[in-house]
Order: sequence, then structure tokens, then C-alpha cells
Amino acid sequence: MAEHNRTGAEGEQAACRHLEDKGFEVLERNWKHGKLEVDIVARHERFIVFVEVKTRSSNQHGEPEEAVKKGKRSKLIKAANAYIQLTGTDLAARFDIVSVIMHPSGKPYIHHIPDAFYPTIHDKPF
Repeated sequence: MAEHNRTGAEGEQAACRHLEDKGFEVLERNWKHGKLEVDIVARHERFIVFVEVKTRSSNQHGEPEEAVKKGKRSKLIKAANAYIQLTGTDLAARFDIVSVIMHPSGKPYIHHIPDAFYPTIHDKPF
């Protein structure tokens, strides 16, 4: 496995532990529908939460969450719409980002951003 893939997998695992510690129920990891993917689908209180995880080995080139730009948000919104239609969930949807920096010491720095962005009427469902 390539180093960046290993870093990403470790970051997703750390993000799941973090979310579970905060009372989230992780329903899916790496959920896919065609070319659409969601890193983590979780339930928290009255929300179905679609989580994008961004992991880096350092913040030398900026914070990991800065990589979740318009194109990535649009794909995540489309994936969330597909998930909602396929599962029939009636929970309110929310989009979170979990930013993970893997330190050499082994303890990751985790920054959870609830309600990181909102879908707009210009976003196509999928």
C-alpha cells in the first residue's frame, strides 16, 4: 500500500474513533454508489451526517480541510442524495469535515468541523 493511502486509512480510522467518542453512530465507511463516495456516513442525534475526511502528515502546505473545495463538495452532495434515496432515511442531512494531521509521535491532531458546508439550489442531485 502506498504511503499516502496508508496515511489516509489511518486518518479515517482516527476520525471514526473520534466521532464515536462524541456519540456518533458510524453507519458506513467508504460508502460507494457508482463513482460517488462518502468517507463516513454516521447518525448523530436527529441527523444523518456525511463526513469527508482529509488526512495529511503535516500542515506544511495548509490545513487538510482546505482541500475540500467546490468540486469535492458537489460530489459529496450528490453521493448524499443517492444515499438518502437508496436508504429512504428521513433524518435531516448534515455535511461535516474531519481534518486529521498524523504526527510522527503517533497521536493525531483531529479537527472536526460540523456543518462545514450546505448544499445550494444550484447543486444537481446526481
